[in-house]
Amino acid sequence: MAENTRSMIFTIYGDYIHHYGNRIWIGSLIRLLKEFGHNEQAVRVAVSRMLKQGWLQSEKKENRSYYYLTKLGVSRIEEAGKRIFKLNPNEWDGKWRILMYTIPEEKRQIRDELRQELLWSGFGSFSNACWISPNNLEKEMKLLIEKYDISEYVDYFVSEYIGPKDNQNLVEKSWQLNEVVDKYEEFIIKYSKQFIANQDIINRGEMSDAECFVERTKLVHEYRKFLFIDPGLPKELLPENWNGTLAASLFNQYYRILAEPASRFFESIFKKDNDIDKKDESYDANYHPFIVQ
Repeated sequence: MAENTRSMIFTIYGDYIHHYGNRIWIGSLIRLLKEFGHNEQAVRVAVSRMLKQGWLQSEKKENRSYYYLTKLGVSRIEEAGKRIFKLNPNEWDGKWRILMYTIPEEKRQIRDELRQELLWSGFGSFSNACWISPNNLEKEMKLLIEKYDISEYVDYFVSEYIGPKDNQNLVEKSWQLNEVVDKYEEFIIKYSKQFIANQDIINRGEMSDAECFVERTKLVHEYRKFLFIDPGLPKELLPENWNGTLAASLFNQYYRILAEPASRFFESIFKKDNDIDKKDESYDANYHPFIVQ
């Protein structure tokens, strides 16, 4: 349960809190997570874990504790946002990024965590301790090397593949894209039904702001899981049966109609509990985060 709570907190920071000054009172967070069945103890345990992992920092003001994203947390949230709300695949520059490491056994935990980070960033496991990506991930790599202090154990290359096979073979060897296609199909079936069923209800204002908040947050939370399995390959390297673009279009359409009432509910809790000054440039009452223009 704690891990699920932690994951939901990441979603709420990324889709709401980060766009409202990046700081929230723990009481507000508890109230928001209650909408999803997470109790106070689970929220406090998850926040404590995120503090230890370097995602959050705390701040005391009078008798209240506030929590905000660290530099690492902001970087992760912003990277996730760009990927989640991207409608179309990138064009490819024809180059491969290769990361190789020789992390010693006594640092096994760091090695295991690094593997998870590489998967999240979109790298594929080409062979043991050799990871590849067609995307420009230099910034992400520098942050990872800094986070884990592993500069003496890693090497990073940018190169072209000249055979003897073709680039598609590298993709097939490094990623299980058929499994990703199946997951996208499940998402499309589930949320196309919900979108059709709820579109008119939402437009008529017959779904409460709280219900829209829950629905939008669950939508983002579910779609965010693709960051761990979809490497975000450029269109030149995608299979013919790729349905990720259709899933992205569905996600954005459904998100749009949920955005305004969901934000109203969030603001109704956040503004009251966190003494938001409307003159504060970090807060814009007319801004709804991540809507694709």
